[in-house]
Amino acid sequence: MNRLENLDFCIGCLMRQNGVEADVPTTLEAKQRLLRALMNVWQPQPLSDEFLQAQDTELQAQLQDKGVVTLESIATKGSTPHLWQGDITRLRVDAIVNAANSVGLGCWHPLHACIDNCIHSAAGLKLRLECSHVLDGARIATGNAIITPAYNLPARYVIHTVGPVIPDGNPTKEQQKQLADCYRNCLGLAEASGCRSIAFCCISTGEFRFPNRRAAEIAVETVENYEPNDKNFTVVFNVFKDIDYDIYRELLSKG
Repeated sequence: MNRLENLDFCIGCLMRQNGVEADVPTTLEAKQRLLRALMNVWQPQPLSDEFLQAQDTELQAQLQDKGVVTLESIATKGSTPHLWQGDITRLRVDAIVNAANSVGLGCWHPLHACIDNCIHSAAGLKLRLECSHVLDGARIATGNAIITPAYNLPARYVIHTVGPVIPDGNPTKEQQKQLADCYRNCLGLAEASGCRSIAFCCISTGEFRFPNRRAAEIAVETVENYEPNDKNFTVVFNVFKDIDYDIYRELLSKG
């Protein structure tokens, strides 16, 4: 099969599993969007080897189109933690951190732009299936984390953590502690799993409405106070928005 035919096969499989009927578009980009939307609403269930092979072929092609970013290419000599602005699903580090919801199975809103959706969409459906097996109906408590393989991502692992939700944008002391717990628990889980590098997203900002600057202050303070067993353990703060890049650059320059 060529790439378009492979996408049609994946779309057809998920339409049947999801009980969905829709016209399949003709262009590569439109087919990719439809596949992602179907992945986003997929309920965990057995997947055929044929589907998984076809899915992995497409997601690896998408990764090649985006390009992999290595730790060596962003690390600045004598500067740690490191700061990098871009798509976290491109990073080749031992673990990337996903800002998950408490259900822990990824974002269910088709084509949503949140990092949870982006990570699950790039990793593939085995990530949702793995999270379902690990949690077995339980939820991830605020401040806690679980670790899974990263599947089609260039990272080895994904660490899923749930930060506090701040409806009014004014976090309490307890919620600030919960955010710090997210960073500490991710660091500990990464080291316990043999990781030597980790990339953090901006946990709890965006949809969860934790103020960007205070969230960054907690992140930097917690990471800088953490004492890894491996002195070469490397931390990357991954940001996507310019406002977060400016905040982290200012905070890290004071270290």
